[in-house]
Amino acid sequence: MPDAEATARSPDLLRPRGSNQVGMRQFNERVVLQALRVHTSLPKADLARLTGLSAQTIGLITARLEEDQLIVKQSRVRGRIGQPSVPLALNPDGAFAIGIKVGRRGAEWLLIDFTAQVRERHAISYDFPDADELLPAIAQHIHRLRDGLGPLATRNVGAGLVAPFQLGGWHRTLGLSKAQSDLWNQMNLLAEVKARTEVPVSFARDTVAACVAELVGGRGHDLKSFLYIFVDTFVGGGLVINSHLHTGTHGNAGALASLPMQSARAGQGAAVPPQVMAEASLWELEQRLQGEGLSPTAAYDDRALQAPFAAATQTWLGSASLALAHAIVSSTAMLDLADVVMDGSMSRALLQALLDQTRAALAQCNWEGLWPPQLHGGRVGAQACALGGAMLPLHANFAPDHDVFLKAA
Repeated sequence: MPDAEATARSPDLLRPRGSNQVGMRQFNERVVLQALRVHTSLPKADLARLTGLSAQTIGLITARLEEDQLIVKQSRVRGRIGQPSVPLALNPDGAFAIGIKVGRRGAEWLLIDFTAQVRERHAISYDFPDADELLPAIAQHIHRLRDGLGPLATRNVGAGLVAPFQLGGWHRTLGLSKAQSDLWNQMNLLAEVKARTEVPVSFARDTVAACVAELVGGRGHDLKSFLYIFVDTFVGGGLVINSHLHTGTHGNAGALASLPMQSARAGQGAAVPPQVMAEASLWELEQRLQGEGLSPTAAYDDRALQAPFAAATQTWLGSASLALAHAIVSSTAMLDLADVVMDGSMSRALLQALLDQTRAALAQCNWEGLWPPQLHGGRVGAQACALGGAMLPLHANFAPDHDVFLKAA
């Protein structure tokens, strides 16, 4: 029988395996909870089959989980043969977690339940975050969401904080002073938030958290390995290999924003090649809209494809799709992945238009020596970053495979 560590590192997340060894209580409980999370509801016989645990062990575990109010019994299901089965499912009120996204254009707070459904959402917008205003607001919203649970507040297991890599980076592009940039780049955001709340807080890069949300609640159910692209104020991404999040040496795998669009030229004074973020980010769409005297906030909602915004948006779609196609071809040459998933902080209609034009651009690329991947739309949407953040504490407390998210923390 495999030991706990070997089982926890199994690449097949859809079939978590337990152990009948003595001393494996907590791990086996987490395996059962993971199976219910993936399959929504299961009778005890199916839990035993999927996890490799004995019927007696499953009976003991489910009795404890039901007593702890982490799972509930559903209505009996009558089959054609044998006794009716009683499916078990996660209790939505069994646990809660908070997700916090700190972005360059706004902040978002989500309260999710044990089934990862959003119970409450708060959001604010700004041109760029002011630390003196935002840090107290983060703590206030954490406490408001937790205290709003009333008697269930004790079942809040923590908060997941997500933010861009180098929030103050690219300050010249954003029109920030060096002092503003340095403040955020030198700040330990996690430590600042922890100092303002007694709620346990974990941290991940924003697009990594979005990738987590897609891995657990979206395309990750169907795809084992994929490059993830999230188009936000800046574009970024993540990397999933064999159903595990791969973050790289510095936690920055999939950071497509920094990918150069062309090779560097030798010689003193040669221009620095532009990066993918210069073409494929919603920041660029903002600038195009603003240049036409239009509200840049339309980049993030349904107005983007409506008059009078549509013309600037179509121009952006043309250049953004070419940049994304370049990034996908470059990534395919290095990683040889069969699938790419794209999502973003935009309307679903604009995402679909971007997917369509990127597929058209990919069809015009030179694929000699490569196998073109399939491009899929993400299933989670604009809340992916905050939702992935909220999943961090849930996973840390209840899932058997620590690697999936703790690499991102």
